[in-house]
Amino acid sequence: MKKNIRYISLIVFAALSFISCQKMNRPDLGNYPKDANPPGGPLKFYAAYDGTSSDALRNAVDSIRANFAASNPLSSITGITGKAVQGTLDKAIKYSSANDWANSTSISIAFWLKNTPWSGGPGFLFNLTDKDHWANGKTWMLIEDQGQSSTTQATVKFVLQDQWFEFVGAKKLDRPLLDGNWHHWAIVYDETTSKLTYYFDGQALTGLHPSLTDVKNGANPRGPLNLKSGDGTAGQLVVGGWNKQVGLPGPGDGWIQGFNGGLDQFRLYGKALSASEVLALFNAKL
Repeated sequence: MKKNIRYISLIVFAALSFISCQKMNRPDLGNYPKDANPPGGPLKFYAAYDGTSSDALRNAVDSIRANFAASNPLSSITGITGKAVQGTLDKAIKYSSANDWANSTSISIAFWLKNTPWSGGPGFLFNLTDKDHWANGKTWMLIEDQGQSSTTQATVKFVLQDQWFEFVGAKKLDRPLLDGNWHHWAIVYDETTSKLTYYFDGQALTGLHPSLTDVKNGANPRGPLNLKSGDGTAGQLVVGGWNKQVGLPGPGDGWIQGFNGGLDQFRLYGKALSASEVLALFNAKL
């Protein structure tokens, strides 16, 4: 009997040893798929607006840091890819921050928009707030209307660190930004050249006046940006409007309105995208 027990024990031990030496059907830690846009990478903020939840905050989440909007009163519409948001003149989306985008010294801003000319005042598309800057904003963009824009041209104003870049008059944007179709818009700032490049539907605008491209710090080239507020904080982010539309401090003049068109795939990069990278976003409808 003792011999049989000893023999059975040896068989069990051998079987366990064999099993323990087998390669288990599970991946090593290094084999797990990696996030294409991990936190700390060049894409600092990305809201696809693809959510279909009844919770509007979930539909406006930033996927880089799972940064839910503080408020989202906008409705969902069909976007260039999946869903998008429909802006209004008196409402906008508010985020507590744009993550660490304010630490960037070169930047790129890219998104899709869709609208036709309207009868109201300027429509603000976004604003990174700064209580110590003029009108409580560090960088923002607006489209003028009231007869200043059409389906073939648009009056566009972009502000970066209190410097205005204005597509107005003879320098009006000669592109069908407001023809009712989805269009991709990107603004790229490169600190090594201190210049802005604008892209419409994946193509760079060329031959622009220096007042639209040269970013200054006084009389000198700007170099590295400083998007932080005067108190060193990152500032809040407004998409689809201005501070007024989300209850933040700033001018409350009646002419200040939100953008009453569609917005989709809103991206903020902490680097200067190349022409091929911008074209890839357009081609992939991202």
